[in-house]
Amino acid sequence: MRQSIKGILLGVATVASAELSFACTGISLTAKDGSYVQARTIEWAYSGMLKSEYVIIPRGERLRSFTPDGADGMRYTARYGVVGLAVQQREFIAEGINEAGLSAGLFFFPNFGSYEPFDAAFKERSVCDMQLVEWMLSQCATIDDVKQALEEVRVIPLINSVALHWRIGEPTGRQVVLEIVDGEAHFYENRVGVLTNAPDFQWHLTNLDNYVNLRPGAAEKYQLGGATLSPLGGSSAMLGLPGDFTPPSRFIRAAFFCNTAAPMGDGEATVMQAFHLLNSFDVPMTIENPNNRTMCSATQWTSAIDLSHRRVYYRTAINMNVRCIDLSTIDFTKVKYQSHPLDSVEKQPVEQIVIQ
Repeated sequence: MRQSIKGILLGVATVASAELSFACTGISLTAKDGSYVQARTIEWAYSGMLKSEYVIIPRGERLRSFTPDGADGMRYTARYGVVGLAVQQREFIAEGINEAGLSAGLFFFPNFGSYEPFDAAFKERSVCDMQLVEWMLSQCATIDDVKQALEEVRVIPLINSVALHWRIGEPTGRQVVLEIVDGEAHFYENRVGVLTNAPDFQWHLTNLDNYVNLRPGAAEKYQLGGATLSPLGGSSAMLGLPGDFTPPSRFIRAAFFCNTAAPMGDGEATVMQAFHLLNSFDVPMTIENPNNRTMCSATQWTSAIDLSHRRVYYRTAINMNVRCIDLSTIDFTKVKYQSHPLDSVEKQPVEQIVIQ
């Protein structure tokens, strides 16, 4: 672990102080051939670029959780190789997948989640919230494994002003949301396949009922007294779909977009479809933070994971080209624990078209 706990807590505190600018939108799609894809955005509008890395964890790697006192939390050895996309600190995997096909990601959950307080007497079985994805993916092969293993673990905050909830998925297409409230873990089957931020997941599901009138396509003509009302353009049956960037509105928009999307043929086509759908959730920087004029986008990176084929795809605000890490090409018994910036060169490549 390469930083002091003081530096790590400072990094987490920076994220927490900007939690309203740390929005996330998650969707999921299934291809015609059964390939299952989970995709998401990461937003950050505080200052400068969010430090982000891809992380490779080999099988057998010895890991340890941070606590507010230092790097002295639960020890665990990786049972499965992991590829993750981390923020601020390489141990803080925001989205990832393991070689068994289990995928997990963290989403900010301010003012609603609450953990057990840190107690040094239980530090040997305490895992901090920002490392829970690392712990789940390195230890578990299925959602049921996570449920069982979590019974023996205390999830603690590194600092008390920030809370998270998590999305966990399997190649079968099963997905659950994990929320911890008053120290108690709650798992919810996620049949709509989307997740954003606060309020709680069940509130978002209830809120969907407010949009029962929405449909894909065009609205029918309607006779109102002596006047005939006709659609003025395409997609008129979706009139009323919220377009702002608050978590409730993003949840509604994501739910309708991914559940009305036409299935693509295979996993890679579905990954590209996910990137297209998530274009609608790119947040202009000054919408999130009017005082930050240093970056064009608050959406720092977007990822899509093909759980069926164990492939991680991502693009960034700096470089919109899609990159892929294929777990099948990694020997997790030999590879070294490593992390690298998402962008090796901080510049968008531009293909020049030569006219003969």
